[in-house]
Amino acid sequence: MVYVKDKKLLERIQHRFTRMIPELKNLPYLKRLEELKLWTLQERRTRADLIEVYKIIRGISSVSFDTFFEFHQYGQTRSHSFKLMKKRASTDLRHHFFSESVINTWNSLDDRTVLSESLNIFKRNLERIRQSKGIGLFIGS
Repeated sequence: MVYVKDKKLLERIQHRFTRMIPELKNLPYLKRLEELKLWTLQERRTRADLIEVYKIIRGISSVSFDTFFEFHQYGQTRSHSFKLMKKRASTDLRHHFFSESVINTWNSLDDRTVLSESLNIFKRNLERIRQSKGIGLFIGS
């Protein structure tokens, strides 16, 4: 489990690193990341979670789909047919589980991304979404 204070500490290291580049020193953090074509650490964590969900759904992971997820009961809903159902949680703790925290972001992906034919195409589609919506896409996900 990664704590908020640990996330902030790690992100500060990346902040400091990007300030060490003289040409970018005076730019805001997100602009420095954009110039360097870097993702925030939160975006990287979210991207890794989405990649894992893709692998689980496609059966390329050693983790069984039924262990963490179930498809939305009503089949085809808005956007894509691989929508995941969010289970009711009686405790706040459950909201931080991998299987719960990634569902909203996964369900918000477009059809083209979710139906990617390969893992590499899926990754490229995540990059396409990020480029079209700008840096910070997955912040707060």
